[in-house]
Amino acid sequence: MTDQNDSMEDLQVTYPGAGMFQLANNRTRCAQLNELVAQGKKAATSMPWSEFEGDEGALPVAGRVDIIADWDNNPALIVRTLEVEKVKFRNVTPAMALKEGEDQDIEAWRKRMTKKFGTQGKLDRDTLLVFETFELVEDLGVR
Repeated sequence: MTDQNDSMEDLQVTYPGAGMFQLANNRTRCAQLNELVAQGKKAATSMPWSEFEGDEGALPVAGRVDIIADWDNNPALIVRTLEVEKVKFRNVTPAMALKEGEDQDIEAWRKRMTKKFGTQGKLDRDTLLVFETFELVEDLGVR
């Protein structure tokens, strides 16, 4: 594990203050989403505001650079947050939804979000979302 620790230290020198996070809660989905980011197809993500309550330090910050990890918690991608918006679920626009790169239209996005968060009682039309737009800075897989 020394190589991983060394590379993480190198990344902290190159990208000071970068946090690390995963885009999904299972191996397959994590790999799929990371690939969409690497291909430039996924340039946004959103979560209910309630996911950050009590851990406001985990909120994305415009201008900050962060590390997206693979399922094994290895650094995979470097992204820079361009914009962070707080928006109600019902006010997400088709353009915003398509930036997430996972759905063909806003209806598919709404269904996916409702399936993901609605079943947990965390989503209705007035739920406040944190909507983050980002850009790929570096794909560590091609380093």
